[in-house]
Amino acid sequence: MENGKKLYLYPLWLRIWHGINALGILVLIFSGISLHYSTRGALLLRFDIAIAVHNIAGVIITFNYFIFILGNILTKNGQHYRVKVQGLPKRLMKQILYYTSGMFKGESSPYPVTEKRKFNPLQKYSYIFVMYIFLPALIVTGIALLFPEMIIEKVFRISGVMITAVLHGILGFFVFLFLLIHLYVASMGKPPGKNYKSILTGWHS
Repeated sequence: MENGKKLYLYPLWLRIWHGINALGILVLIFSGISLHYSTRGALLLRFDIAIAVHNIAGVIITFNYFIFILGNILTKNGQHYRVKVQGLPKRLMKQILYYTSGMFKGESSPYPVTEKRKFNPLQKYSYIFVMYIFLPALIVTGIALLFPEMIIEKVFRISGVMITAVLHGILGFFVFLFLLIHLYVASMGKPPGKNYKSILTGWHS
């Protein structure tokens, strides 16, 4: 952080988007698990309720995603997602060494937060991968399952719907893993609740 001063890194639109996205993803995870494991007397959602909740949450997440894309196009937030290939392996390794060793020795972060650099290299490219590859693929497969007539009937003699459903499930699982890692990394602030407070107030200190 620059000169120890507070940085306004999370404008209101981004905080609202983040809140809707986080809640929506949690609903999708719970309802998605329910779709796979719902049985009579189970503690999870009943199948018909789970599918309705999952579809509604999916539609909300889809519209919310377009707000994210539009916000990154129209505001400065987009600068944090620009790819810089030169020196990338070295930057990634430096951050990996910090996470696996340096931080436990009390070393300072090699990439402290600044107004122009909100994410360290590992965060940045993880977010790019999830937000610009995984999530769009999850949305597209979800829309296809919502309107199965759009799906190719057979792919190498395998049901197109089954392939789409399996791919959707795999993508959902990886988004779930990302969420767990995201929550863990966010807890690394000093004190641990610092980063959570930042996304609520907009200010990083």
